[in-house]
Amino acid sequence: MMTEPTPSSLLLSADDRGVVTVTLNRPAIHNAFDDLLIADLRRAFDGFAADPAVRVVILTGAGRSFSAGADLAWMQRMAGYGEEENHADALALAEMLASIATCPKPVIAAVQGAAFGGGVGLVAACDMAVASDSASFCLSEVRLGLIPATIAPHVIAAIGVRASRRYMLTAERFDAIDAFRLGLVQAVVSPDRLQEQVETWVKALLLGGPQALSASKDLIASVAGRPLSSPLLTETAARIARQRVGAEGQEGLRAFLSKREPSWVSRAAGRVEKDQQDV
Repeated sequence: MMTEPTPSSLLLSADDRGVVTVTLNRPAIHNAFDDLLIADLRRAFDGFAADPAVRVVILTGAGRSFSAGADLAWMQRMAGYGEEENHADALALAEMLASIATCPKPVIAAVQGAAFGGGVGLVAACDMAVASDSASFCLSEVRLGLIPATIAPHVIAAIGVRASRRYMLTAERFDAIDAFRLGLVQAVVSPDRLQEQVETWVKALLLGGPQALSASKDLIASVAGRPLSSPLLTETAARIARQRVGAEGQEGLRAFLSKREPSWVSRAAGRVEKDQQDV
């Protein structure tokens, strides 16, 4: 498993459980991103998707901010682009966010500071997020005469249409408690407990079958927003049938019936109380 990236814009580290931490490493400019950082993130997440040794990915930032959105130097270059060049640039960002959202491994955002503009999109593209109680958020694009287009699918899915209208149109800042209320983050803790909350989720995720976690992410994406219908019932029944007869499903059922841990649970993942293991 790759643990040392070539680019300095990202720091990658991995432990022996297959938990990879991706740190945005441009603290001097609040981890603002440009085309190079976008490419680095896309390359990293494409690698995680293909690497069976990777079990969980954590995305965080170095320094005081999670990500301030677009780098000013990058924006200055974009200002001179024509529509075709701008489209290619925006598509690269959209595809990078999609690589995070569709990564078959669980992705946790640990938001230690401010997340503005595209930084909110990064948080929303992750499967779950915990924020420091000092974190702040802002969808600031309209203040620049722009629109939050590439991040919109992820942000709207996270906070809903009504809240998106308010915060995308007003560009109001909101704090971590509001982000929790809106559904952008699922926990708010003091800065010194950020890693503790991440580790709680990591341990829970490592108890799940790797294939089951991937299939569950795909299931959620497929079912979200669809009306209850006969085709949907047929599809969901087919998904669970495939999982039950597969090697991982068979191992999980045998382990449960034999009252033992399944093969994918490593000692490093720790044990949970019996009532957490009961189905």
